Amino acid sequence: YKIDPLTMNRVRLSKIVTKTPTDVAKLRNFVSKAWEARIKYHDNYVFDNNLIPGMKYIVGNELNRNRIEIVKPVINQDLINELRKVFEGYDEEVLNKIINLWIPLFEETPPKCRKLAIDIEVYTPFKGRVPSPKQAEYPVISISLVDDNGFKKVLVLAKESKWSDIPTEYPLDVVIEFYDTEQALILEAFRIITKYPVIVSFNGDNFDLLYLYNRSRKIGIPREYIPLSIGENIVRVKTGIHIDLYKFFKNRSIKVYAFKNKYQEDNLDAVASALLGISKLKYTENIGDLPIPRLVAYNYRDAELVIKLITFNNELVWKLMILLARISKISIEDICRKSISKWIQNQLYWEHRRLNYLIPEPDDIKRHGKSSTTKAIIEGKKYAGALVIEPPRGVLFNIAVLDIASLYPSIMKKYNLSYETVEQTNCSKDMVIDIVDETNKKIHSVCREKTGLISEITGLLRDFRVKIYKKKSKAKNLPEEQLAWYDVVQQAIKVFINASYGVFGSENFPLYSPAVAESVTALGRKSLYLILRKACEIGVKVVYGDTDSIFLWNPSEEHLNKLQKWVSRKLGLEIEVDKVFDFVIFTGLKKNYIGKYSEGGIEIKGLIAKKRNTPEFLKELFEEFVEEIKSINNPDDFKVFIDWLERKIKDLYRNLKRKEITLDKLAFKVGLTKKLEEYKKTRPPHFKAAYQLKQHGYSVQEGDIIPYVKIRGRDGYKAIQLTKLYEVDPDKYIEIINSALSQLLGAFGILWEDVIGVKKLRETTLFP
Repeated sequence: YKIDPLTMNRVRLSKIVTKTPTDVAKLRNFVSKAWEARIKYHDNYVFDNNLIPGMKYIVGNELNRNRIEIVKPVINQDLINELRKVFEGYDEEVLNKIINLWIPLFEETPPKCRKLAIDIEVYTPFKGRVPSPKQAEYPVISISLVDDNGFKKVLVLAKESKWSDIPTEYPLDVVIEFYDTEQALILEAFRIITKYPVIVSFNGDNFDLLYLYNRSRKIGIPREYIPLSIGENIVRVKTGIHIDLYKFFKNRSIKVYAFKNKYQEDNLDAVASALLGISKLKYTENIGDLPIPRLVAYNYRDAELVIKLITFNNELVWKLMILLARISKISIEDICRKSISKWIQNQLYWEHRRLNYLIPEPDDIKRHGKSSTTKAIIEGKKYAGALVIEPPRGVLFNIAVLDIASLYPSIMKKYNLSYETVEQTNCSKDMVIDIVDETNKKIHSVCREKTGLISEITGLLRDFRVKIYKKKSKAKNLPEEQLAWYDVVQQAIKVFINASYGVFGSENFPLYSPAVAESVTALGRKSLYLILRKACEIGVKVVYGDTDSIFLWNPSEEHLNKLQKWVSRKLGLEIEVDKVFDFVIFTGLKKNYIGKYSEGGIEIKGLIAKKRNTPEFLKELFEEFVEEIKSINNPDDFKVFIDWLERKIKDLYRNLKRKEITLDKLAFKVGLTKKLEEYKKTRPPHFKAAYQLKQHGYSVQEGDIIPYVKIRGRDGYKAIQLTKLYEVDPDKYIEIINSALSQLLGAFGILWEDVIGVKKLRETTLFP
């Protein structure tokens, strides 16, 4: 028997048990309706046994080898008393769940594990050739191994006549070992790997470890000596776990909520530069031609960055992974590789099993709740989204940004929003409330007879963060290490709950419920609208608003306190100063501005994108632009900045017209993601350039980085190896600059034509 959460009735079902997990995929098509038939085997094991990844367990003993028992931390009585006070009004069952199920996740300190970072370098015959990890046709020439306890070693394949002067970046405290054969080099790396429980890489699934596995097989290393195995989108280490930091930092929830968009690109150089202040070493030669000292320095730096990324700031990233694994009930390896929707799915499935709830199929939920009733503003969306206030155009100084703390989770808790409570037909009439949007239109109804599963979990997590751990992370009577841990706790909860609403509006989410997502956004719009109206009433100048943030122009402490008290009293929400800008450059477009923080940092939203395939001359312009923005402190400095920007654009315009910028700085560099013959429906510019190279006898294969430039003529693009500077089309590059900077120029009241000399400059006012 199971409980159907959509009706809360007991239902009788047949349970089919198979010998292997693969049998489930075959058998589920032979029954009229199959529930819970698309859950991974290892996830089922976690759910059925109520296991919590990242916690301590006693596994087996003399009497019972199958015994698995959690080792719970001792919860301080003062904390229990605090919890009872904070959650006063909750019934005893919920309080017991808080104390026994939730708080241990946050109070158990993370395990201290030995970690080893690995990075490999592979010989390539020419620059631009990226070795295929599947083919693994080129030799591994060096492997860097760095742990979290001072072990530093680079294994190098001995080469003749490849010595040079020692570069300044050469790591003098690193052990360098030379090997006559590639087999010996790789086997030594494997021997070291097997000594560590945690192996850390950056893109190891797609390159480093995958290449080592396939190369080992290719050069005849017996399978039993290879401590790696290939899984679905993962390379596993047989003696431990493999953490791929590339996939972790690429996760949008981690990038936005944990690290506040500090890095724009997902590559090692961008992430390390933003979080550590250390960059990769640069080189212009082909990796296979580097002298040994420079190869060692380059290879070591990469592994050093990888280990530092998981250990910096008192092991912030490692602790974050542990916390997210505990909350999500998902393995640490999967935390690195799965999206936030998978984390939330696992958490909810685990809770369903604990309560003996039947996990509904998407069509069950669809039949239960009616479809959306509001019209989307953004094309392709199913329902109306967040409220965004039109921003001004120009520069404003002294901008405070207020954040409505956990707006959507607060709404889900307050209104009992969950897939099984919205549009509930079996609810007592006096327990039904209407969901009304900012225009007072009823869009859905919610049953409050029983607390919704999603409402309870999201609400509890929100309260844990706001009422307990955010305060504990700033307590003055706790030791430094505990403060750091509690700060990680509140960050991890923030990452989880901030994405909790969005998944219910995604058709790919198995518990997809547009009624829940639509109700949340409608109530969010209503809350923001009421706050904006109140701010105007008390005399605060609101210049911009977006979802759960309000930009205020030079607010006084008195105004801020008055607004905060009103929001708390009338709406039951908490609003706080999230960030303070010395100034903000508004372009007049939504989600499109540049702000300079009081402490000197820069936030860029929706303007200049520094991407991997952006031409070098534009990247250099971007870097200079950011440095110039940092130097601005007052309105007079802006006049100097605008003069600089005009001169810079004019110089670029002139240099492009005169064709004085070199081809390498004009080149776009894009990788081939498949074989040339597989490009059929769409043939992008880099394909055309690669095809040209092949026609001229160059070796081209999947994975190669193809540099090309924009030229005059029918083709429009040409591989850099085949291009002469006179063929470049300067107008196409000028248009790129125009596209990148026109919004910014508009913020200063300047037209593109003004800058390049067509019209009189500064016909409009800079400061509104």
